[in-house]
Parts: sequence; structure tokens; C-alpha cells
Amino acid sequence: MEFRKSTVREYFESIVITAIIALFATTFVVQAFKIPTGSMESNLLIGDHLLVNKFVYGIHPSGFLYKLLPYKNLKRGDVIVFKFPNSPEVAYVKRLIGLPGDKVEVIGRTVYINGKALKENYTQYIEPGSIYEHYGPYFIPPDHYFAMGDNRDNSQDSRFWGFVPRDYFIGKALIIYWSFETPRDEYLQTGLPDRLKQFADVFMNFFTKTLWRRTFKVIR
Repeated sequence: MEFRKSTVREYFESIVITAIIALFATTFVVQAFKIPTGSMESNLLIGDHLLVNKFVYGIHPSGFLYKLLPYKNLKRGDVIVFKFPNSPEVAYVKRLIGLPGDKVEVIGRTVYINGKALKENYTQYIEPGSIYEHYGPYFIPPDHYFAMGDNRDNSQDSRFWGFVPRDYFIGKALIIYWSFETPRDEYLQTGLPDRLKQFADVFMNFFTKTLWRRTFKVIR
């Protein structure tokens, strides 16, 4: 009887410890995120499932641990995940374009930072004309950032709703751990019947609709 109780207790403690570690990891280290729209095509596709490094931006540069642990400053060109400023419960993924203090201006398809054209080899344009022929110039305030989608003709980004506060950053997109062929309007289908249909689709077509070539692709 004593052995039985001890074994049950060991299992219980193992489960609790595992849950605590998982909670710590998802809170401070890594988080899963699914791409719902095409604003980052063709770098990130609808149905890509990402791992987001929450640790890398975790502590302010003035913090004591900053010199000891591998934290990094936010860098232009990073693919970032953040809370949508107009609705913080929603997470967005975009590319970091402008830093605090920068003067940002968009003329046609060219982004100018502090008067210099930004070299971008990741953008995609699918419409004859850009959404904005001329944006700015605007100065980015302290502790705020300017973010844009790679698919410039199909991206609701800082051109529309403004700058991203530093406190709203979740982390840096790290790697695609799974990609599944997904309809473009799936993010609008949130009802229970829709969810069941989506689950059935994954269950029945996991092998045929998984985009295997994208598995473990590092995000750049």
C-alpha cells in the first residue's frame, strides 16, 4: 500500500512539475502562433504555425540580467509578433521597419528611413498600384515602432493604425514547425460547426495538405 501511494504521488508530482515548466516556457520563452491572413506572403503563408521567441526581447537593456543572458535589441527587418494596438487581445505578425526616432516615409513602393531608401528583398506586390502612393513623413515617437507586412498590397499595418508601443511586443518569429494548406477565409469562420469542420479537415488530410517543404523553416 505504501509503495502504491508513493508511486501515485510521484506521478502526480511529475505532472505538476511538467505543467509548471510548460507554463513557464509558454509565458516567458516560446509561444505558438498561427498565420491567419496573407499579409506576410510569400515569406509566411496562411496556415503556417510558428514558434515565437518571447525570451529574446524579454528584458529592457537597462536590466541587470541583460548583460548575462542572450537578449537582443529590436532590429530593423525582424519579423515580430505583437499585440494589435487597437485590440490588444489579438496578436499580429509583421516586419519591423522603423525604430524610435526614425523619420519614416513611403512613396509608391519605396520606404524611406531618415531620407534613405530602404533595401527590401522580402516584399511582394500583387496590385498595379500601391495602397498608399504617399505616406508621411512621420517621426516615430520614443518607445514606439513602425511595422509593415511583406505583402504590401494586402496588409493592415502601421500605415493604417499607427505605431506599435514597445510594451506590446510578444517576441520574434523563430521557426515554422508545421504548415497546413488553409483557406483564405478560415480566420472568419469561428463558429462551433466551422471549428469542427476545420478539425475534421486536418484529421482527414494531415498528410496530403501539410506543406512538408516548409517544416522547420527558419523565419528571416
